[in-house]
Amino acid sequence: MIKNILKGIRAYWGTFKLINELGLWKYFGIPMAISFVTASLIGFSAWGFSDNIGALIAKAWVWEWGSETFRTISEILGGITIVAVGLILYKHIVMAFSAPFMSPVSEKIETHLKGTTHQHRNTSNASQLWRGIRINVRNLGMELLLTIPILILSFIPVINIVTSVLLFLVQSYYAGFGNMDYTLERHFEVKESVQFVKRNRGVAIGNGIVFMTMLLIPVIGIILVLPLSVTASTTETVRLIDNTKQLKNSEPIHKKIYG
Repeated sequence: MIKNILKGIRAYWGTFKLINELGLWKYFGIPMAISFVTASLIGFSAWGFSDNIGALIAKAWVWEWGSETFRTISEILGGITIVAVGLILYKHIVMAFSAPFMSPVSEKIETHLKGTTHQHRNTSNASQLWRGIRINVRNLGMELLLTIPILILSFIPVINIVTSVLLFLVQSYYAGFGNMDYTLERHFEVKESVQFVKRNRGVAIGNGIVFMTMLLIPVIGIILVLPLSVTASTTETVRLIDNTKQLKNSEPIHKKIYG
């Protein structure tokens, strides 16, 4: 797992050079705009509603002593909760609506790496958008199922140190998942893609770790996160697909016949 996470992280090395070499920047204009607008809306929401969420949490403290301190802590926790949920929504909104722009980028990178795309499935902009929505709605539901219990546990002192790491890794996994699917959609149906990412979850986490870290860089990180993460995930996903095919082709004949 650790080895694969590092592979996912190392894939970012040389992304700027590859983007420049293939002249891909022109494809990133609209996704960059989608990313910036979505992040701005979530940021303003966190700023505006943290007091309201904090007030709801503060009602759990029924005693007079320490009520002001608990109210302050509650407002901070309210802001963190909105940001955490906001980041989840941000990822899936941006990835879903950027699919028609990111899939062609992924295809150009694959063609560059292999000389040909070996496309298994015919896809259009409409089908890419619909696939992006399906995958990201599915992932949003799964991520919320994991995130909500983690957020509840994060209110417990000491344990919240562990939950913070878990929350970051869960978000990283689904960020990497979304980036990998821009390549997988040309090769696999949704169900097959889900299984593929599960088998290679370390690479997905590694890609997502850099993705999530870049979001901490004001403005520049939000603008550059998609170009770099999609380029990195494509190079690594193409390699993984090739390895899978080679393993399948190297199976003994009796296994291929009898399964």
